[in-house]
Amino acid sequence: MLLLLFLLCVLGFAVSRIRRGRGGWVFYGLAFVLFVASGCGPLPAWLLVHLQAPYATRPTVTWASRNAIVVLGVGTSRVAATGEVGPTVFAGGRLTEGYTLYRACKQSGNDCKLIVSGGDPFRNGTTEAAAYGEVLLGMGVDRSDLMLETRSFNTWQNAQFVQPMLKAYAPQRVVLVSSAVHLRRAQKFFEHFGIDALPVRADYLDARLTWFPNGWNMSLTEAASHEYLGVLTYYMYNAFGWNAPPSRYGAP
Repeated sequence: MLLLLFLLCVLGFAVSRIRRGRGGWVFYGLAFVLFVASGCGPLPAWLLVHLQAPYATRPTVTWASRNAIVVLGVGTSRVAATGEVGPTVFAGGRLTEGYTLYRACKQSGNDCKLIVSGGDPFRNGTTEAAAYGEVLLGMGVDRSDLMLETRSFNTWQNAQFVQPMLKAYAPQRVVLVSSAVHLRRAQKFFEHFGIDALPVRADYLDARLTWFPNGWNMSLTEAASHEYLGVLTYYMYNAFGWNAPPSRYGAP
């Protein structure tokens, strides 16, 4: 979003220089409108409702004999004073929801695996899966039920690298846990790899309508735009044949 605002201002300046002050105001005006709509809340509110609405209500999960709960990583943080690496602040909802679903599954008397997917894209020295796994073990997850996927650096790879783990375990029910804003893209990628997962939101973002622009709303606009761009890129890559071919979950 900041890059787009900057480019609009650059275009405005360039047009003003070329046309001797005429026409540049169009790009400056667009940048101003975009900045106000984003920072004051209307734009992120509109973007978020279209992303999150399908996942607003958490579904009732009917557990099968064998179940897999997949929790997607969202980064790690390093404590400067000690060097300790742990889940970022944005991971709390995902960990809580993942554990809540795991506990409900275990109480049903069925077999349950909790898969945590995430490598080390921030280069902190500890993978998301390992950092989150330690927290989940402390919350009460049985070590034999915890499976870690530690290679993925993005959502596409989450789906790609979790698929063989699911094939090996062969669950009848797969539950996908992520933030509501992220679930549309995540579900699309998992479906591409033949995984029919029930999406369950961990958290739900809400824009705040204000008289003056603020950083929170700008961040939400950035997050929502990233998701739309990710889905658009997926379709574009499919059109050009750049994605791996769609696969069936049960295929060898």
